[in-house]
Amino acid sequence: MIQIPATQDVRELITVGVLLANGRLAGRTFADRAAAEAWARPEDGEQVVEFNAVCDCDR
Repeated sequence: MIQIPATQDVRELITVGVLLANGRLAGRTFADRAAAEAWARPEDGEQVVEFNAVCDCDR
């Protein structure tokens, strides 16, 4: 579960993930974009994505 600090704006809670070639997100979390890029296999069609898992809101 994502815990939101009381003072943080939910629009800034960006999650980094890996979108697999089959269209699903990898079932793991990454500390940052660099860690996701090191884990992803772009040659197999995987791509690093950033998204807000809390809300679908504009910045």
